Amino acid sequence: MAEGKIIKVSGPLVVAKDIPGAKMYDVVRVGAKKLIGEIIELRGNLASIQVYEDTSGIGPGEPVETTGAPLSVELGPGLIGSIYDGIQRPLDLIRKKTGDFVTRGAEVPPLPRDTKWKFKVSAKEGQEVVPGDILGTIDETPVVIHKILVPKGVKGKIKKIKNGEFKVEDAVAVINDGSQDIAVTMIQKSPIRAKRPYKEKLPPMIPLVTGQRIIDSLFPIAKGGVACIPGPFGSGKTVVQHQLAKWADAEIIVYIGCGERGNEMTDVLIEMQKLKDPRSGELLIKRTVLIANTSNMPVSAREASIYTGITIAEYFRDMGYTVAVMADSTSRWAEALREMSGRLEEMPGDEGYPAYLGSRVAEFYERAGRVISLGTDNKEGSITAVGAVSPPGGDLSEPVTQNTLRVVKVFWGLDSQLAYKRHFPAINWLTSYSLYSAKLDDFFRKNVAEDFPSLRQKAFHLLQREAELEEIIRIVGIDVLSPKERLILEAAKSIREDFLHQVAFDERESYTSLNKQYRLLKLVVKFYELAEKAIERGVDFNNIFNLPVRLHIAKAKYIPEDQLEKIDSISEHLEHQITKLEGEK
Repeated sequence: MAEGKIIKVSGPLVVAKDIPGAKMYDVVRVGAKKLIGEIIELRGNLASIQVYEDTSGIGPGEPVETTGAPLSVELGPGLIGSIYDGIQRPLDLIRKKTGDFVTRGAEVPPLPRDTKWKFKVSAKEGQEVVPGDILGTIDETPVVIHKILVPKGVKGKIKKIKNGEFKVEDAVAVINDGSQDIAVTMIQKSPIRAKRPYKEKLPPMIPLVTGQRIIDSLFPIAKGGVACIPGPFGSGKTVVQHQLAKWADAEIIVYIGCGERGNEMTDVLIEMQKLKDPRSGELLIKRTVLIANTSNMPVSAREASIYTGITIAEYFRDMGYTVAVMADSTSRWAEALREMSGRLEEMPGDEGYPAYLGSRVAEFYERAGRVISLGTDNKEGSITAVGAVSPPGGDLSEPVTQNTLRVVKVFWGLDSQLAYKRHFPAINWLTSYSLYSAKLDDFFRKNVAEDFPSLRQKAFHLLQREAELEEIIRIVGIDVLSPKERLILEAAKSIREDFLHQVAFDERESYTSLNKQYRLLKLVVKFYELAEKAIERGVDFNNIFNLPVRLHIAKAKYIPEDQLEKIDSISEHLEHQITKLEGEK
């Protein structure tokens, strides 16, 4: 390795001189302890290095060695179920080697080197292959078939390939490109700051079903879409992301804990090792990769963790999988950008963030999408990115939130007032929006019910009318409202409490299928429509208010998924009781 010398240390920023062959974003080893760093600025013979570990005790004169390669992740069998730090060091293996705290300079391969994987051949000897073609498969977990792809830059005729048990560094195939034989192993290395190539980007037309009623029914997100969850401390950002990670209709989950508290990542890991996927019946951890870069780890490593996670997601996308990426939170990642920008003495932008904050945010979210992957078989995969934003004091006008809102298409705005009232998810239905709704309406009409989109609009109308009437009540009181207006308040309350409110810790409530969501929403809207007609025919509002069936409507959300006919039975009781009131009028 070529070597330079340290001339300055400023927290996570190290300045070195005379590093032969230094290039932007090359990985370097800093000091006698060989700390991992990355070159982020070059000026003449000086290189500014972002060090991903604690630099205490490092001083001028110590050596800096360049590896000559950019910061990359290892991709291959063994990713699923693993928990890594921001630069893809496996925390479970490091713990066995160094104890509960990561020793500085510790280096452990991200993928297990001794494990043998059963490789099943998909291609044939003599077959012409290009990057992205499937050579074979490995049953990594009961729910994830790991596809070994022809790596980037390799194409030609397969000279040798066979079934068997191999370690990740063993050659599973030999490809002749016309001039030489190239041995292909199960490991691919991919630079984290460069997006992995694909053939074609497709429009987002299929919803990512999350099982959360306010999201799927009112503010849906498409597979390949991007969303943000901003909100003040305590409003439930992490809980919402945990729910999405557990129940989202994605084949692979990449959860990035970026600068959040360690106990939150621990909760995710423990719960996913216990909870079962409602679709496969297997444990959720068997389709999950965790990136844990918590608040007690070096701030600079947060900056890399986001890119590490999205690169792993792109790898599974290229296999043809639906991937969901949860980034919690991008505010902590932006704080790392601000920290390094300040130490580089760059011109600050709003609130001290670098002027390039907006472009960095856009670069991250642009790596999401639904695509046709490389290869001759036209595999379709997608990455859906959901980022939490933690604005100080809940101020949504701050730079990270505003730059995020410029690029995302779904805004799930969390409201501290709803959280204080114990209404979860605390997503404000008056300020949130989804720009995918119109594109997804055809899917809902064909796969759920023809009137699902119209039910959503009726629910929105009632919630908005409730907000308008509450303003009138604050000024002149509820007594001035007509029976129809009081009915609107009751119907909106039913939408809020009987449909939108969802208990994450109740197994009957934690996940709701689209079919059940439709029936619940239709039941609540039907109550309003039948009651409105009854009032027009002279039925007293108080009699409608006290209908016995209303208690059953309130409890309908607790009906198990395999007993949905009970919701239809409640609907029949509703019709019967209102018809009876009209007859007694």
